[in-house]
This record gives sequence, C-alpha cells and structure tokens, in this order.
Amino acid sequence: MTQQATNEQQPFNYVTLLDVKFPHLARIDVPQMMAECKDKWFNQTLTQVNDSVVRLGIVEGEYHWHKHDNDDEFFFVWEGQLLIDLEDRTIELNPGQGVTITKGVMHRPRAPRKTVMLMVETSAIQPTGD
Repeated sequence: MTQQATNEQQPFNYVTLLDVKFPHLARIDVPQMMAECKDKWFNQTLTQVNDSVVRLGIVEGEYHWHKHDNDDEFFFVWEGQLLIDLEDRTIELNPGQGVTITKGVMHRPRAPRKTVMLMVETSAIQPTGD
C-alpha cells in the first residue's frame, strides 16, 4: 500500500509504503534500495518482528511536527545526519547513532542532506502522527 501523507493544512510529498517488503528469512539489501531510491522522503516497511516493524527511511529535507499518542519510535542513522527537533531542544544523530522518541512527545525529523535511517515502531503506528 502506498500512502501519500497529508494533513488539513497542506499536502506532504512523502512516499510511505506500509506493506512488508521482505518476509522472514529473506535477505534485505539496504544498499540496493538506497541506490534505487529517487524520492526525497521515502519510507518502506522492511520486515515485521512480532508486533513491531523495521522501516527504512531515505530522507532529505523536513518532515512535519507530529506525535504518536500510543507508540514509541526508534530512529537509527545508517548514513547522513538526522536532526530531531523537540519542543525544547534538537537531537543530532550521525551514522551509528540512534534515539527512542517517547510516545506523546511532539517531534519533527529533518535531514540537512540525504540520510538513510532505520526505524523500529509498532505495526499499528500512523507514520504521519496522531
């Protein structure tokens, strides 16, 4: 399923694929997916692990401010740099670094240059926020 994220104020040009691309025991080739990606803000569910999913984000630019009322969200930077704005500070993540954003915390991810990240979250989460 492809989802173009929107909200009431303005449309967002995000490519968010919520289908599980790789079943269990299938090899996942992140560098190949990186090479094939042409979108500025791309999010693909890679696999499901119990009640959670692992997603690949290939992003550049800003996401919108949002929160997840019932779900924590983990970000891990593979390549590039991810800045996560909170209401009172910004968390800077570089390759090999990650952070968990607690449910209910307003945040805005942004990438000053092309960034590749993995995210772990519940399969029920709405990526664009609640």
